[in-house]
Amino acid sequence: MSTLERSAWGLVEEAERDIESISVDELETELAAGETTALDIRDIREVWIEGSIPDAEHAPRGMLEFWADPETEYYKEFFDPDRRYVLYCNEAGRSALAAKRLAEMGYTDVTHLKGGFTAWQEADGEIVDVPQKDYKDQ
Repeated sequence: MSTLERSAWGLVEEAERDIESISVDELETELAAGETTALDIRDIREVWIEGSIPDAEHAPRGMLEFWADPETEYYKEFFDPDRRYVLYCNEAGRSALAAKRLAEMGYTDVTHLKGGFTAWQEADGEIVDVPQKDYKDQ
């Protein structure tokens, strides 16, 4: 029996009450309009193995807050608190939690993809390969 006061999936359900979720069709429409950034928060190994949504930015869940905060040395230029972001992970648990966190940080237009990358794959969304980098040469 667990002694946890709140389960991981309970936290996801709470996050989903606080943030917007959109469908694969809605994301495709937004991406075609060019006003939205798809943000892949999966681990890089998942991205290398399964590929990614075309033109998505990648920010691993473990570094998200640091990459999104301009006050840290880890800040990435593709983050802008006023831009629209649709986050996704494999099945939408991590992305719901991450979207809520970005909103708490002051990002004004953040949502996540219902069903995650799995839903994108099942809907035959376009997928691009992401080649594995050789970090030994860097």
